[in-house]
Amino acid sequence: RQETLAKAMSDYGYISSTCSVPQRTHSHSHSQTMMSTSDDISKCANCGKFGDDLKRCNACKLVKYCNATCQKAHRPKHKKACRKRASELHHEALFKQPPPNEDCPVCFLPLPIFLPARKYQACCGKVLCMGCFTAMFAAGGCRNEGGACPFCRKQAPYSDEAIVEKLCVRMEMKNDAEAFVVLGSYYVEGAYGLRKDEEKAFELYTRAAAIGSITNAHYALGTSYFNGQGVEKDKKKAKHHFEIAAIGGDVEARYGL
Repeated sequence: RQETLAKAMSDYGYISSTCSVPQRTHSHSHSQTMMSTSDDISKCANCGKFGDDLKRCNACKLVKYCNATCQKAHRPKHKKACRKRASELHHEALFKQPPPNEDCPVCFLPLPIFLPARKYQACCGKVLCMGCFTAMFAAGGCRNEGGACPFCRKQAPYSDEAIVEKLCVRMEMKNDAEAFVVLGSYYVEGAYGLRKDEEKAFELYTRAAAIGSITNAHYALGTSYFNGQGVEKDKKKAKHHFEIAAIGGDVEARYGL
């Protein structure tokens, strides 16, 4: 039967007539190869020590080390492969499909990409689409100058001092990263009665990025470095922050890059 099958496969150009049909032992040897690869990745790349507490190389994720001493000693041998793989991982992250926009917490539709079509609310810390403000106004929910928040229904501040104070409360009490970004943008523009202060804005953006704002803070930092707003111009650092924002899904950062 094996000879008949081998001849048929040979006739169709798969293998030569002198070859035998592959046996299950081939797949067994493949699993052994995979096991050895797994063993290699679970031991220190420098000294060969096995263990469960080894730390993976942060850049390439390919090898593991016992400690910083082993990593430093192995660096000359590993550097070239590490940089190559790290670059591949970075490009994979940069060019993959970004995560979808969050939903508006009122209408549950995806927030618009266009920034003026959405608004941060200092009263509750939510970002809402402007369509919900329009709908609330049409329904008579915004009869006075300040109006009410479509989400928490609290009276919105309408004086410059009250707006800035609300943001400061969010920053101090909630450590709200987006509040830092919004206040920073006010300092850049000199809006809401604030004196224009680009250095202060850069400081606020930096704090927001440290807290965890991926897209807005890093895009703002990239813009600051690119234009020299509050910091010396540095296009390399601007590119770095734009890339972080782009990986997070910021469309303007992607366009800018």
